[in-house]
Amino acid sequence: MSADVRELLRKISIFGDLDDRALTGLAEHLRRRTFRKNTMIFHKEQAGDALYLVESGHVRIFLPTESGEELTVDVAGPGDVFGELALLDGRPRSASAETVEDASIYVLSREDFQRFLVATSQFAASLIALLSTRIRQITEYAESLAFLDIHGRVARTLLQMAERYGMRSNGGIEIDFDMTQAELASMVGATRERVNRALASFRTQGLVELRGKKIVLLDATRLKQRIY
Repeated sequence: MSADVRELLRKISIFGDLDDRALTGLAEHLRRRTFRKNTMIFHKEQAGDALYLVESGHVRIFLPTESGEELTVDVAGPGDVFGELALLDGRPRSASAETVEDASIYVLSREDFQRFLVATSQFAASLIALLSTRIRQITEYAESLAFLDIHGRVARTLLQMAERYGMRSNGGIEIDFDMTQAELASMVGATRERVNRALASFRTQGLVELRGKKIVLLDATRLKQRIY
């Protein structure tokens, strides 16, 4: 199993520069868990006790609101990590995490994470780079909510998901996980009805196509022009 785990770790940006010895040591402390679709992995304000590495499936990171609504701030897929922030500052989870499909995830305890961080300078540098990426993503997300109309927000989100999880499929780029319109609405901060109208407009223009719960981008260039 260690060899398979090492190969997974090499595909994850914060571990990709580590040597075999470091990867082997890290792999020995990982625990593999499987989660069914729509399983809560952790809740906002819960104590942060682990780092999560996605082997398969997708996990949405979201903010629950007092009114019962949810705002999805990210979707973690194969090769992504999540849950690192609470391990660094010792504060409770800043968001909740839930699977959007069956998922296989490796878990690294907080104690092992902190020991590895202290012992491996390469990991510390990669972690700083990851946090910088997180800040950029949050800034872009806030900009999207503040300055873009619903069509622009939907277009930007679809392009981002296609860049991260897109697969070529019959003349288009298919986002490789099932995404309902309600889930898309939680990602763009709008009602499902408004997202439905935006998608209908994009379909009429030949920009996207819906294949069951899969969304296929037919013309990414023109869709990008719709952001602003």
